[in-house]
Amino acid sequence: MVTAVVGANWGDEGKGKITDMLSEKADIIVRFQGGANAGHTIVNDYGKFALHTLPSGVFYDHTTSIIGNGVALDIPKLFNEVKEIEEKGVPAPKILVSDRAQMVMPYHVLFDQYEEERLGGKAFGSTKSGIAPFYSDKYAKIGFQVSELFDDEETLRDKIETVILKKNVLLENLYHKPALTVDEVYNTLMEYKEMVAPFVCDVSAFLYDAIKEGKNILLEGQLGSMKDPDHGIYPMVTSSSTLAGYGAVGAGIPPYEIKKIVTVCKAYSSAVGAGEFVSEIFGDEADELRKRGGDGGEFGATTGRPRRMGWFDCVASKYGCRIQGTTDVAFTVLDVLGYLDEIPVCVGYEIDGEVTKDFPTTSKLKKAKPVYKVLPGWKENIRGIKKYEDLPENCRGYIEFIESEIGFPITMVSNGPGRSDIIYR
Repeated sequence: MVTAVVGANWGDEGKGKITDMLSEKADIIVRFQGGANAGHTIVNDYGKFALHTLPSGVFYDHTTSIIGNGVALDIPKLFNEVKEIEEKGVPAPKILVSDRAQMVMPYHVLFDQYEEERLGGKAFGSTKSGIAPFYSDKYAKIGFQVSELFDDEETLRDKIETVILKKNVLLENLYHKPALTVDEVYNTLMEYKEMVAPFVCDVSAFLYDAIKEGKNILLEGQLGSMKDPDHGIYPMVTSSSTLAGYGAVGAGIPPYEIKKIVTVCKAYSSAVGAGEFVSEIFGDEADELRKRGGDGGEFGATTGRPRRMGWFDCVASKYGCRIQGTTDVAFTVLDVLGYLDEIPVCVGYEIDGEVTKDFPTTSKLKKAKPVYKVLPGWKENIRGIKKYEDLPENCRGYIEFIESEIGFPITMVSNGPGRSDIIYR
């Protein structure tokens, strides 16, 4: 069976933990989109890890970890991650890389940095990992597929020459930076070839056979619904689809094979990067939640940037779950809220004097003001609780109120950072 694990909101929902947990019964875990521009923080028996490209199931020796064709593959970063986890005692993971995946080039990272510098105060809040330039090249048909590393030298050099002709016009005239050379790019690609060659595979064919054999497959998404380029807070979005539906494309499987979609929601809201965030809070209130949140504080797993903080947003989460096609909601970091006497929950948006529970387009979102319902806190540490009925009454009330507002079943509740800190409903 194929299960997708995706985010309902702005990313940072705790997908890594849920994937790591579900991987115990999975055979294959597939990253299907995005690149090393965001990370998944995982706490398990080996320690604490921030993964950026590797799927979050690499800590089990019975799993195969796959980099799908939809991923922005930064080859040095991938293999640095493998080295880092092995140095902490994790057994060498079984990895396959799609021959149709495309590679993030060093010049993509440079273009990302140069463009953010050029935009100044109008920048997108990019992690400067090269993701937008990478996907721009992919859809302009001037990217490099892993399979092209194995072309003859003349063919590859001809393509490089064509590609960098366009790049150098921008580098020299828009950014006033040094030009690229064919030799420089070719040598980089040959380094990448040597690193990735043992792992290259026709992933689509591999997964087709695995599905026929009845294997359990997890599709792991990056970021969340609000960052989807079609359905999110455009233009402050990422550059690949964050939706479970894209999992079929980014992994190379039929869409009807995705039977279960686990959409991860935080018990409060957080985001890294610019963009509309209606339930955002500021000052001491935000600092306190940030300090207590996540695992050791709410800071980006890739950038280390302080995350923007907010109360749970039922409007955004209901929409985020809907466009994911959610079958199950995993509700994370609930334990963090135990210090609060009262907990505001955003249940509507006021736009031009009218209250709506439907998530609007960005132009209307800019005018939205949160409408809150305040729920009683439970003032208790809930870590270590394994049964739903053992949670404090107000804690159960919080979960059930949110479940009724978003309209999707909360079947998993995470009450701590560890792999075993989970309550099934």
